[in-house]
Amino acid sequence: MARLNYREGSDEPEIANLIEGIKAKRGGNLPYLFQLLLHNPKIAEAWFYFMSAIRGASVLDGQIREIVILHVAGLMSADYPINDHVPIALGEGIPQEKIDAVPNWRSIDLFDARERVALAYAEAMTQDVQVPSAVFADLKEQFNETEIVELSVLTGAYNMVARFLEALEVDLEPT
Repeated sequence: MARLNYREGSDEPEIANLIEGIKAKRGGNLPYLFQLLLHNPKIAEAWFYFMSAIRGASVLDGQIREIVILHVAGLMSADYPINDHVPIALGEGIPQEKIDAVPNWRSIDLFDARERVALAYAEAMTQDVQVPSAVFADLKEQFNETEIVELSVLTGAYNMVARFLEALEVDLEPT
């Protein structure tokens, strides 16, 4: 059970409109994450638009995006984003075998050079914060500057997501 109470709705029109916008984008439900964020509607709104831009206004390939999200969540032992993003990863065309292999990407030959570099970069950002020069040099060989900015923001954002979810012990969404 989450450490704070979930907020499912509001009589305030501005908050009710935000909730409806989130529900429309998220398939008709209000995820627990947003039910907690609604304790501060302005933060909930900013989070919603920020995360929507990261996933929807990006030039970054959807498969790269999803394996990075899954890897960051796995490194942080955050089950909520893993459960949330496995169906998205499948929808991006990533086979289940590859999704299952993300935690062991270094020792499995399922990942191409771009994926391996993106995973190494996300891992360095998450575990070490400072990215070794060699990892960044490899990144620049595989990705352009826009993609590097997007990978950096994506990785940082999902570190934030995982930390928020884990600190507040947010429940997994029902399936």
